[in-house]
Order: sequence, then structure tokens, then C-alpha cells
Amino acid sequence: MNMYETIKNFAQQFKYEPEISGQLQLGGIKTFIAVGMGGSHLAADILNNYDPTFNIVIHKNYGLPALPNDVLRSSLVIANSYSGNTEEVLDAFNLALERKLNTTAISVGGKLIELAREHKVPFIQMPDTGIQPRSALGFHIKALLKAMGKARELSEITQLADLLKPKDFEAQGKELAERIKDRVPIIYASEANQAIVYNWKIKFNETGKIPAFYNVFSELNHNEMIGFDVKDSSRHLSRNFMFFLLTDKDDHPQIQKRMKILKDLYENRGLPIQVLELAGKNKFHKIFSSLVLADWIAYYTARQYNLEPEQVPMVEEFKKLIK
Repeated sequence: MNMYETIKNFAQQFKYEPEISGQLQLGGIKTFIAVGMGGSHLAADILNNYDPTFNIVIHKNYGLPALPNDVLRSSLVIANSYSGNTEEVLDAFNLALERKLNTTAISVGGKLIELAREHKVPFIQMPDTGIQPRSALGFHIKALLKAMGKARELSEITQLADLLKPKDFEAQGKELAERIKDRVPIIYASEANQAIVYNWKIKFNETGKIPAFYNVFSELNHNEMIGFDVKDSSRHLSRNFMFFLLTDKDDHPQIQKRMKILKDLYENRGLPIQVLELAGKNKFHKIFSSLVLADWIAYYTARQYNLEPEQVPMVEEFKKLIK
């Protein structure tokens, strides 16, 4: 399936009904340690956005997070690798087994599922549809909710199969891609929505094949914005950036005020800024509507540079060099 079809059909991923192979014990679990790299940790990021009280610790590294032993003992380590062969995730999985921690695995196959079967660790095997990990966010998030025992949220997110209409965002995405031609996007949102803007950045990098950056309010008001206080001698450093400001009516009133003021300050300095409101029929719909729009912008960004939007050849080159 090519990237265009993957984006167009994205909502169908929410029809997926994950199943756990083996007995997963959630009694006494207070913390979820989601181990994953690249597209394999984006679902955990989104769930932290959806409800921070889920108490998900995201680990993007070798080994396990530096947590007290009693916290580790009351945690579920969720090793998530789309391919099943991500070396950082395999390292964490093996260490969790060595330390006899409560562990599960999520993957389409590969070494991770082999190890889970060998050591009788419960696992969820996602469907292997041949799409890129970053594009499998619907599969990932449903599998993660299943592993966490979140039945209510699983039911809610399943509704996106009918609610979310990716084609409705295509025209806007194409138009915004044209607006950022020859510019580097910087995406801003509240700290509460950090997972969304981080995901936007990843889509610009992997699908759009361009540099992209993000930051959050109100931290950026204390440092980053000063770098865009354009003066004649430094104007050339700022002229190739374009800003996306993702607003949210649920943000703290002072955050909303800060966004409006920053927009005026940037526009007064000749910096292009596009305001986009996060909106939807429920929180999941709001999150994924924004992410689908970002998919289309990134897709058409690659197209206008005559670049292939799906594959990530530099990642594959890197993997060969590090072996």
C-alpha cells in the first residue's frame, strides 16, 4: 500500500481488535513502562496526551528507565517494536526478563515475538500490512490500550473507524504544503499537546523528507522566541521558517493568551504563522484529526520536492552501518 492509500484508509485501523496471546496479569500494576523507538512509541505519547493519569513512562533508549526497584516491580514493561527487531527494544526486553519484571510485547513479528513465545511472555501480534511504523498508529494505540486493560478507552477509540474521515482533510493539507514550499516548519502548541506537535514534526521528517522542529508553551516564551526577534543583521537566519500554531480551547486561559500575543509579535516581525484549531467530536477525534491533516501536509510536501514519501532510506542505510 502506498503512502497516499495509507493516509486515505487510516481510519480503518481502528476496526482492529487486538488479542493477547498468553496470560497478562495487571493486578497491582501502578505504572506502565512503554519501551519503543520511532513510530513505536508514538501511541504511548498520544495516550499520555489523552489522559496523563494513565501513568505511562516512555523509554526511548537501551536498557530500562532509572526508576526505584519498587516502582519497577509494580510496573508493566511494554516492549513495542513494529518490526520486532529494534535493538534498543530487544535490549530492554531481555533486561526485563533477566530482572523478572512483569513484561509484555507488541509487534507484527520478528525477534521480539520469537523471544516472547520462547519465554512464555504474553504478547500482542499486530497485523502486518506492510505500512511504515509511523503510519500504523491506529494499530499501535489499540494494542497498547488492550495491554493496559483500558476497555472503555478501547471502545471509544474504535468509534474513529466511522468518525474520522481522512479525505476531508486532504485539500487543506495540500494547500498548506504549498504554503510551506521552501520553508522549514516549526510547530507550536501547549505542553499538554506536546505529543501532537512532536508527531507533526516526525511526519515532516519521515514523510515530507524535510527538517522540522517543535516547541511548547509557555516554555518557548522564555527562550526560543527571542531567537526570532528579527533584526537587520540576523534577518537572513529567520526568513526560511514558517510557524504552525495549534490552538486548543481546552488549554489554560493564560496559554491561549500567550499564543495570541506571540502570533502578533511574530507577524509584526514578518514571520509567517498559520493558526490551526484542534477540534473534534471527542478527544481522540480531536487528536487524530490533527494528525491526519499533518499526514496530508507532509505527503504533499514530499511530492512538491519530487521525493518519495513512504520509504526512509537514510534509516535503512544507518541500520546497515551500525550492525
